[in-house]
Parts: sequence; C-alpha cells; structure tokens
Amino acid sequence: MSNDSYFDGPGPERRYLDYIAEGKFMIQRSKSTGAYVHYPRTLNPGTGEADLEWVEGSGEGTVYATTVNRQRPEKGGDYNIALIDLKEGPRMMSKVVGIEPTEVKIGMKVRAKIDKIGDTDAVVFEPT
Repeated sequence: MSNDSYFDGPGPERRYLDYIAEGKFMIQRSKSTGAYVHYPRTLNPGTGEADLEWVEGSGEGTVYATTVNRQRPEKGGDYNIALIDLKEGPRMMSKVVGIEPTEVKIGMKVRAKIDKIGDTDAVVFEPT
C-alpha cells in the first residue's frame, strides 16, 4: 500500500458514483495534458501522473455504436446498449432513453441525464 495522497479516501469509482447520486455528471481531466478520462481512474492512463481532477461533463455526445438487447416483456422488455462518444473525447457505455431501442442510430446526437436503472442512479442519454 502506498502512502501517496492520491490513494487516500474513497477511490475514483466511488467518487464517480457519489457524484451521480448527487445528480452530477462528472468526468476526470488531466491537469498536465488537458485530456479527459472516463472510466474513473487514480492515475492518468496516458502519462501515469496522479494529476486527474474532477470536472463537470458537458453531457453532449454522439452515438458511436448501438445494439438492442431483446428481453421478454415480463423481464422489462427490449432495451438498447450504446457506446457514446462524449464531446470531451472519451467513449462510454450507456443506453439511450426516450425512444424505442430500435430507433437509436449511429451518429445520433444525445445529451446525458441521471436516471434510475432499477435501484441505481446511472448516466443515460436522450436524443437532442
């Protein structure tokens, strides 16, 4: 175990989930390079530096890829799984809500929002 201060307190995933529970979509940015990082990490994956800070994400994105997961209606019905290219650069997995799963298209502009999936707060996207 390291004595470095960047290992103190809750880890980056816990912080990320806490922000979501507060209704905030936060991502990390490197202080030295300005590059954005998602999924949360302790060290910058490009440099190994412990210089990541939390910043509010714009929430803007574009669907990079999508698929439909088929389920029986009694199990919740069909839903999409989408890879979203965030305006800031990183790509994240989520889903697009507010339209039929089959209507989600590659290249579609979307905006993030915090929503419940079961009992868990999560970042999902809506078409813009």
